[in-house]
Amino acid sequence: MYQILISYHNLMRWFVLASLILAIYRAYRGYVTKAIFSKMDNTIRHWTATIAHIQLMIGMTLYFHSPIVKYFMQHFKEAFSRLEMTFFSLIHSTLMLVAIVLITIGSAKSKRQTTDSEKFRTMLVWFSVSLLLIFMAIPWPFSPFSHRPYFR
Repeated sequence: MYQILISYHNLMRWFVLASLILAIYRAYRGYVTKAIFSKMDNTIRHWTATIAHIQLMIGMTLYFHSPIVKYFMQHFKEAFSRLEMTFFSLIHSTLMLVAIVLITIGSAKSKRQTTDSEKFRTMLVWFSVSLLLIFMAIPWPFSPFSHRPYFR
């Protein structure tokens, strides 16, 4: 079960990144061109937040069943000195949680703005900051914190 969840979590990472990049592109283009915030833009905003929430639920399930996290909690002083354990137990989980909270706030604030320009700008700023945090927290194959393949 744990390995299946890791595979889903890895697969969902690409959906989160793709939807965020698409949403940021649409927000940037709409803001710069003074476009109307269309039903499609609203759908992209909504589905970006939904995909991120699904990823969060899978991630939280993994977190509470992870042998790395369990070991980290039981042997905190020893495990804290091991970068990979610290990365998954603290850094990855905290940054991802903050990023998804920012996506949620950005989505809600964007939805409630009165002008189309404000909707695009709000979505652009909040989603961009979230994407930056997510890029920092993903265990890329080239990361100095943890080495994971692109696909598992």
